Amino acid sequence: MKTLLGRRARFLAAITATAGAVLVAGCTSSGSGGSAGKTAAGGVDLVKAGQLTTCTHLPYPPFQSEIDGKVQGFDVSLIDLVAKDLGVKQQILDTPFENFKTGAFLNSGECDLAAAGMTITPERKKNVDFSDPYFDATQAVLVDKKSGVGSLADLKAKGRKLGAQAQTTGEDYAKKRGFDPISFESSDAVLNGLRTGQVQAVIIDYPVVQGWLKDKANAGAFKVVDNLNTGEQYGFTVKKGNAKLLAAVNKAIAGAKADGTYKKLYEKWIGPYTPSSPSPSAS
Repeated sequence: MKTLLGRRARFLAAITATAGAVLVAGCTSSGSGGSAGKTAAGGVDLVKAGQLTTCTHLPYPPFQSEIDGKVQGFDVSLIDLVAKDLGVKQQILDTPFENFKTGAFLNSGECDLAAAGMTITPERKKNVDFSDPYFDATQAVLVDKKSGVGSLADLKAKGRKLGAQAQTTGEDYAKKRGFDPISFESSDAVLNGLRTGQVQAVIIDYPVVQGWLKDKANAGAFKVVDNLNTGEQYGFTVKKGNAKLLAAVNKAIAGAKADGTYKKLYEKWIGPYTPSSPSPSAS
């Protein structure tokens, strides 16, 4: 994943209930606001009245990052649809990525759901309930053009260093193939490690690379040498057993695909949408 650019979150409000969690200015849905108590439309119980609290990990464009003082992106826009259906507004909580694998912030009642470009895996399903898949992802091998690396296999032969984001499927993929990647805290840090020469290649989600290479300076210095079809799909997560909220999320995803909203958001945040794109059809 966690697998999608320069950005640095400026957090607008802090909460101290859980160490490492920061409430940031998120997109709000066009819904009109609160509901009675902590129960929203459809009988969905929320951790805070009048808002859908979303855990994420910043930055991770094009899925979520701060733009013009507000957290925006593909995931944010999709969850805004859920919030609108529930008649509330979305608020975003920035948390460490390792909590997504364990469901810690969901279990502690800090968040209603998590949206972080997270790959659905059997291991993670033990701790959280996943939505229907909303995005098919591939991993890219991005290298410095001066490295002489033409493929993932070249790295070992030429003794080049490989980087990946910690706790992600990209890192897992590298380790399973005998690499000992240098771990970075975020996708932003991974790419900065490549830019500064700490590593000569990285494994990272292809949509992230797509956005990063839109910058002409980046495109001039770096290139994709492998696109790894790992069969990954992204899903949103809720606390185990939260069936009503999970149904609301799945309904919003299905509705967006049916009425063309998904396609519009895909093209806005990720790029041209075609049947061969990582697409909603596989969901």
